[in-house]
Amino acid sequence: MPYTLEISDELRARLDDHLEEDETYEELIEELISMYETEGTFLQEGYSE
Repeated sequence: MPYTLEISDELRARLDDHLEEDETYEELIEELISMYETEGTFLQEGYSE
């Protein structure tokens, strides 16, 4: 069953910056979740704790 998720215009713009050609928001979010589940954390270049 599909759900509607409301996001801010700012977050949508950030997602747009990361979308590849012909990629949907759903595909991008699935990829991000897969990365998180595999790595245990989202990694940012130049970031360390």
